[in-house]
Amino acid sequence: MKREIGFHNLRESFFQAVSNSSWANEGYLVTANIDQDDELMTELKRLSTAFGIGVIKLDIENPDSSEIVLPAKHKRELDWDTINKLADENPDFKKFLKRIKIDLSSKEIRKEKYDKIFVTEELIRRIKK
Repeated sequence: MKREIGFHNLRESFFQAVSNSSWANEGYLVTANIDQDDELMTELKRLSTAFGIGVIKLDIENPDSSEIVLPAKHKRELDWDTINKLADENPDFKKFLKRIKIDLSSKEIRKEKYDKIFVTEELIRRIKK
């Protein structure tokens, strides 16, 4: 998530999103502000098409009104080598994967075991911090 996207930070922000979502089914670059520049949007579309990363414009005042500017490309296969590497390096991620495995096996999702989903007002308060 970035406060803003412009030419000054486009490549760094975009490829950070590519790197952070390499293991996922979908990846998004989320930003509260996108410079309204035709060349920037053309480059953002090109990068999105080439790497499958989508772009979401976050509405800080009303997160429910956020919009998908460019949709992510859904990957059919997960990158298990990267997932396993991340699990070895990050105990929280490993715990998360184990929780998913338990839920899939039991066919019951234990919502209390996952991150809390905030109501809009709480989400706004946390974003503005």
